[in-house]
Amino acid sequence: MKRQLAEASGRKAEDEAAAWLEAQGWEIAARRRKTKVGEIDLIARQEGLVAFIEVKWRKRVADLDLAIDEYRLRRVAAAAESVAHEYATGGEDLRVDVILLAPGAEPRHIVNAWQP
Repeated sequence: MKRQLAEASGRKAEDEAAAWLEAQGWEIAARRRKTKVGEIDLIARQEGLVAFIEVKWRKRVADLDLAIDEYRLRRVAAAAESVAHEYATGGEDLRVDVILLAPGAEPRHIVNAWQP
């Protein structure tokens, strides 16, 4: 039951992040893109740029600072690398971003969160 609740809250957070990105002028190219090496929560485009986005939701704003770590970012980066050719067909720049969400807080968008 706990796993189902976490899954539902994760999907809700991804929907919220996607809506926020669209309001910022992004186009959502894919949601929950599964690859052999991991899953990418959102893939979004702006002119000349494709972002592979990890979304994290926490019950408390104070917990957001610990929501993402190098291990998770490395997995998203590996997944992004495996499918980048499908989304960046016109020479777009690529990056891995993170969006952190908590009740009562504005979304925190960490741009270019993974730099190996």
